[in-house]
Amino acid sequence: MEQEASGTQRIRVALETYDSSRLWQPTISPSGLPAISAYISAAIPPAPEPSASCHKSSLEKFEKMGNMFERSGSYWRSHLSPLFMTVTAPSPTSSAPNFLERLARHNLGLYRTRPRVLQLNVGKLCNLTCTHCHVNAGPARKEIMTRATVDRILAWQSRAQLPVIDLTGGAPEMMPTFKYLVSALRTLDPSATIIDRCNLTILLEPGYEDLAEFLRAQRVEIVASMPCYSPENVNAQRGEGVFDASITALQKLNALGYGRQPSLPLHLVYNPNGAKLPGAQDELAADYKRELHAHFGIEFNQLFTITNLPIARFASWLRHSGQYEAYLDLLVHAFNPTTVAGLMCRDTINVSWQGELHDCDFNQMLQLPMAANTGTPVRHLWDLDPASLEHAPIATGPHCFGCTAGAGSSCGGSIVNEQPIARSA
Repeated sequence: MEQEASGTQRIRVALETYDSSRLWQPTISPSGLPAISAYISAAIPPAPEPSASCHKSSLEKFEKMGNMFERSGSYWRSHLSPLFMTVTAPSPTSSAPNFLERLARHNLGLYRTRPRVLQLNVGKLCNLTCTHCHVNAGPARKEIMTRATVDRILAWQSRAQLPVIDLTGGAPEMMPTFKYLVSALRTLDPSATIIDRCNLTILLEPGYEDLAEFLRAQRVEIVASMPCYSPENVNAQRGEGVFDASITALQKLNALGYGRQPSLPLHLVYNPNGAKLPGAQDELAADYKRELHAHFGIEFNQLFTITNLPIARFASWLRHSGQYEAYLDLLVHAFNPTTVAGLMCRDTINVSWQGELHDCDFNQMLQLPMAANTGTPVRHLWDLDPASLEHAPIATGPHCFGCTAGAGSSCGGSIVNEQPIARSA
């Protein structure tokens, strides 16, 4: 059941945190709309006398503005954070699947190990707008890491010396200080693994023509998005013409030694096109290698299969196609307890473009802060003692079933080799 939040139970929802992909749907009280409309009257006109139809119409308009609110976070934070919106909050008996309860059924817990990976999401700016994107990234996004934040992260890393630095976005290469960051990281630790999560097409964009050569010079490992080896599926998920551009970029990387020299790893990432789990990673990898080599002469090292999590743009697509509940049910029923030990959140420190701490990139997009900081909050990376994270709890939600479904899913692909038969809840 749901109960109307009121008094101390009213939930403060600043507009910069509104996300159309949220895993439960708050109901905005019609009485709260006029106050909001006073600030954004051009987009949501003041509500007339509250009624069910007015309420539905206003909520639909508000839904469409989710991305705009997210893009304009600093403005809404400064102007609208004092506002309260009355929402319908889920009660403790909510029917939403509880990830921690499922772990407990298997006598499992989810706690951190020693930090190994520093994952930096440098911003939401991207040259593509992909349907599966959990970041809601795109060409119009303005969120991007500043030089000041980069320098504070470098100072922290000079002390912490985590062995793996994972750069993601958006298109991380579009950050103005991308080359500065990579060069400084390589200087700090010549043996570190530096990963660039690349959409491939950025390598062909004007102004980025020398990017591939730079990545080779810095010995940056490339993990590249490639949802399929056929143009139909790739273009459907990532945009018309993306397949051809991706093939050209892969051939360029191969010519530079990527995927062919041991010091220049090139890995590809497969995301299913639709509301389904990825197939067996080894079988898909064999198909990719055969088809890409036969038709385009392309070589690569590994294929990582990654499950689409029901958040952000992919969640919006699921809802609009009427598949959200069914997909979440699929993830829950495919829960595999043997994947828990290998979850990426256990040894990864995820950092936002503002330097804020999260347990994983998906939690960051849902604005779930690092669970280890619940008692004594440490908001930013530069205030964190990495040793304090070992054995700390991890923030979870229904989306976590995406990482434990089937063979599991992580930034490095599937977690276990076997996919169990889907279990009942």
